[in-house]
Amino acid sequence: MGQLGFFDADRRLAALSEKGDPLEAIAALVPWESFRAEIEAVVLTPDEAKKSKAGRKPFDAIMMFRMLVLQSLYNLSDVQIEYQVWDRATFTRFVGLGSEDCIPDGTTLWLFREKLARAGLIETLFDRFDQHLTAKGYIARGGQMVDASIVPMPKQRNTREENEAVKRGETPAEWERKPAKNRQKDKDARWTKKHGRSFFENHVNVDRTHKLIRRYAVTDAAVHDSRKLNGLLHQGNTSHDVFGDSAYRSAANEATLKGRGFRSRIHVRAARGHPLSKAQAAANRAKSRIRARIEHVFGAQEIAPGGRLLRTIGIVRARIKIGLQNFVYNVRRLATLERRRSHSFKLASRLAAA
Repeated sequence: MGQLGFFDADRRLAALSEKGDPLEAIAALVPWESFRAEIEAVVLTPDEAKKSKAGRKPFDAIMMFRMLVLQSLYNLSDVQIEYQVWDRATFTRFVGLGSEDCIPDGTTLWLFREKLARAGLIETLFDRFDQHLTAKGYIARGGQMVDASIVPMPKQRNTREENEAVKRGETPAEWERKPAKNRQKDKDARWTKKHGRSFFENHVNVDRTHKLIRRYAVTDAAVHDSRKLNGLLHQGNTSHDVFGDSAYRSAANEATLKGRGFRSRIHVRAARGHPLSKAQAAANRAKSRIRARIEHVFGAQEIAPGGRLLRTIGIVRARIKIGLQNFVYNVRRLATLERRRSHSFKLASRLAAA
């Protein structure tokens, strides 16, 4: 078998395009260059701060960000994404490299992600992409749904005493004596009574019509859902209705919603000795039929390659990983919405021509 030539590689990529390479479609939907200024401001060293002009030029910032998006699409480790970009032609094309280009290694990608994480930049990039969604006609409409989902993290295997120290914001003495062990311990995650394990929480606001995530917040699992409601509310939704389960029901939250011009569609909660009336129970069921749409978002994230498992340590790294998962969900969802729009347009054209 002869060695593949330049045109053979091009023909193979063309064939993959004809078969419907999903990464090619996704790459065309994201306004990559609109992220460049913010990313380069964080990851590039200013010329005046450089000690020398010698050395290798930095990798292109957008190419590196594309690698992070690709990594999140398939939930790959830094070593795995480096290998896959080397190995798979569609991955190489997605990040914008050719077969002869140098590919950043896992350590370089880790350092790039660390800079974005420390700067908290993923929230800015997420909001910028939301502006792009609105510009394409996917305006938040139909009301907004709020909920939270736990995100598992690497199992810590701590003793009860160590867990209690972490909850108090302290570092166990045994960890202090072993710096290498201490670096591998997550002191930001918290425990839930239901599962008895460490988790972070992904709090999201999803619009009812398009099922796109419009706002999100990442916290440890000890933060009650209701405390994040005010920060999740989206003034841009065309409807004033806010749907949520009974965890969001409180006098303070009801006052917040009213004060900001929203209509509460949050479930009414029964109290001890005061069960719900038939009318209240019926109203809750009607709200549930709408609120259930937010579970589709969590379900889509759960069944995506690799699910939502985190391999990172600490809240700072969790925020960028979960933020990227939310970003990637919106990218996938946009691809679905665009396919539906294209199908509807073709169908309307056929009917008009008939």
